[in-house]
Amino acid sequence: MDNKREDTMKVKVTQIKSGIGRTLRQKQTLASLGLRKMNQSREHELTSQIQGMIAKVNHLVKVEEI
Repeated sequence: MDNKREDTMKVKVTQIKSGIGRTLRQKQTLASLGLRKMNQSREHELTSQIQGMIAKVNHLVKVEEI
């Protein structure tokens, strides 16, 4: 078995504010996270890339550990 998979943390990212009126970069970041609508949630493994995306739109999303 691959122990590395068990060690990775998962997070649930929920969009809590609209992307309307935001910069194109922020809208694209929301889309990259898989968020298209308000209150939509996606689960991701917490990698450095995902952490960076969350940091760019932290005022638009809510993050919960799973």
